[in-house]
Amino acid sequence: MASRRFSKGITSLVLLSSLASPSFAGGLERGGYNIDLLFDNSRFAVQSGATYVMPQRKLKNVKDTDPTDGLGTNGIGGGSTTADDTEDYWIPYLGVKVGFGDSIDCMGDFSTPFGAHTNPGADWLGVNDNIETKISTRNYGATCSYRFDMGPGQLRLIGGGFYQTVDGFKTRLVAPITGAAALVYDGTGRLDLADQAMGWRAGIAYEIEEYAFRASLVYNSKVKYDDLTGTVDLTEVPKAANPANPYLGVVTPVYGSAEAPDSVELKLQSGIAPDWLAFGSVKWTNWSVLQSIAFCPKATKGVVACSASSQLTSLDLFYRDGWTISGGVGHKFNEQWAGALSLTWDRGTSQGYGAQTDTWTLGAGVSYTPVENVEWRLAGALGIMTGGESGTYVYNGRTYGNDVSYSFGDDLLAALSTSVKVKF
Repeated sequence: MASRRFSKGITSLVLLSSLASPSFAGGLERGGYNIDLLFDNSRFAVQSGATYVMPQRKLKNVKDTDPTDGLGTNGIGGGSTTADDTEDYWIPYLGVKVGFGDSIDCMGDFSTPFGAHTNPGADWLGVNDNIETKISTRNYGATCSYRFDMGPGQLRLIGGGFYQTVDGFKTRLVAPITGAAALVYDGTGRLDLADQAMGWRAGIAYEIEEYAFRASLVYNSKVKYDDLTGTVDLTEVPKAANPANPYLGVVTPVYGSAEAPDSVELKLQSGIAPDWLAFGSVKWTNWSVLQSIAFCPKATKGVVACSASSQLTSLDLFYRDGWTISGGVGHKFNEQWAGALSLTWDRGTSQGYGAQTDTWTLGAGVSYTPVENVEWRLAGALGIMTGGESGTYVYNGRTYGNDVSYSFGDDLLAALSTSVKVKF
């Protein structure tokens, strides 16, 4: 049987040991949604932390497969058959939890649930597909729960909402530039986008504190970005390249729409022996809502529907739904130190287009409590992104990915995470 002290010292390691692992999940997953602070036993708690992620995806055997849009890194030849595709990134987090009486708990948090940053550069053979792409989100959430006695434990009803912003850009080679024009223009184009929207969450949890037992099921809604706006900058492509194209040589306002996916996550934990805890989770994420995101000239809004036939450009993802399964154990060594280990599998979301394959991640962490109301955590993760290849993909009768093909092997990924929690 586990004591209350065991519960308070060990259950926090569920977050500790898995902090880094979800950072490698498929789709545009970064920090994801996390409301674990809501379950803290203290009346008041504030937690701040950050995770530094180092994915090492390397592309190889790159082939420029479409000669009609120019060949090579500048459209006229040359270029590397390999590229370093991924960039390191930070995941910040800040949360504040307040308890009201014996039944109501509320928390507010800031996080970056989704994002991506690929930067193969301008010296590889796939520049017609991508030079650099970056997408960032910021999420401001408020979540509350009401708990009451039921059987040997307590049932907790969870609900909340969040405000989310997104912005990003993509650059690629649009047209080869030759002759004297190459001294002035580089032939690249850039898409910029931004929007904001709201979402909500609902869930249920059952806890038996005596056994450090908790089961929770939480649904996070889609975030519908119905007013994505931005620009397509083609000032690096002279009108002389195609006088019939009115968008060359100018910046064109564009619009589109997209959805951040909804998700369902089941988490389980239980004391299994004095000062030992087992935990696990299963999460489904609806990444298939992100296929090809069309961006159309703003001047055509209300005149024709924005679709593949009327778009100026698109952001092509073609994801399938994601599944993330994690499990592990935690152990309290003494009143100050505890540790945990976890293993996470995430199903890749790419379907032969892109480089998001299955990942396996081993996470480890320690928790140090120098005084009763301060807790410091340090976690790390090492994993493997499995190999594969990217080529053509047919969607709604159109073929995508026919400008470049490449392969990639089993690549290393790593992360470090630290956080401090103060509670009263």
